[in-house]
Amino acid sequence: MDLLSDWVAPLNQAVFDLWGAPVTWAELLGFITGGLCVWLTTRGSIANFPVGIVNCAMFLVLFASARLWADAGLQIVFIALGIIGWWQWFQGRNEVQEESPIREADRRTLLICVLAVVVGTAVLTVILRETHDSSPFLDALTTSLSLVAQWLLNTRRVATWFFWIAADCIYIPLYVSKDLYLTAIVYALFLALCLDGLRRWRAAAAVKETIHA
Repeated sequence: MDLLSDWVAPLNQAVFDLWGAPVTWAELLGFITGGLCVWLTTRGSIANFPVGIVNCAMFLVLFASARLWADAGLQIVFIALGIIGWWQWFQGRNEVQEESPIREADRRTLLICVLAVVVGTAVLTVILRETHDSSPFLDALTTSLSLVAQWLLNTRRVATWFFWIAADCIYIPLYVSKDLYLTAIVYALFLALCLDGLRRWRAAAAVKETIHA
């Protein structure tokens, strides 16, 4: 534990102040890798996964320090899902000699995703209240939205962007309320990139459907 604390401690050191709140190395590196990750994702690049894994590691340190336990735990899940998604995209590319195809999600898939968000939010809210999370309901909701969005991303469904957009719209004011201003800014950037990603992926899915029609 001491070794882990020694490794994490430098990441929690302040680099500069932003609007009166300290910005740590973890938050600054999360800002840089997060923006790069989403930009790579909008362009369908498999490189989004290794960059995203580093981003999750930085946010794990940051959110644990802010007592956002669900968001912190979510980063561990994201790291695991990122490794799985990296493998899925790599396998898909090898099998068809191109990036695995982007596609729309059918109604059944979307219904399952919405139900997963509702159930996940209800269960996590109860758990987070018991662990004295600083924002149990919003933390639970954004965690559930993000998990569903990551699964849709791994399977390259256009609907992934709708769930990321919904999560970002909640994350921005949540992080402002925790004085994590730089993180709020990066999530505003994420929101803009997600809108661009939605446009690009919809166009790519339409091309695929035209080719296979």
